[in-house]
Amino acid sequence: MNAAEITLSPATEAPVGAGQIVTGEALRIGEGRTRRFVGREHGAGISYFLVDYEPGEGPGLHWHPYTETWVVLAGTAEITIGDRRVIARAGDTVTGPAGVWHRFENAGEDRLRVLCIHASDVIIQTWADAQ
Repeated sequence: MNAAEITLSPATEAPVGAGQIVTGEALRIGEGRTRRFVGREHGAGISYFLVDYEPGEGPGLHWHPYTETWVVLAGTAEITIGDRRVIARAGDTVTGPAGVWHRFENAGEDRLRVLCIHASDVIIQTWADAQ
């Protein structure tokens, strides 16, 4: 065995609550199409938003004390991270660093669906318009 290797033994039984389905409807925010999953509430180490935006829509400028990764599922997103702008299309993945202002919006003509993965079991956001 290499000194850099670690050998672990997996559990043979799932802990209580593991493998439970959380329905999309249970994660829906209000009457909209956005869903919010807070990992801590479900024993997960990550949180996410699943968004579905019309052309021109998107969240305002904000930042997190952890990285955020966007997986574009459908449509075209213009993602701004600090002073950099990128165009991401269905199938693309972009990661923004911790502590940097960012935003994205639907830059296409069709609906935009993005999975926004937060590297935290809780969602912590500071909005630019709140300052």
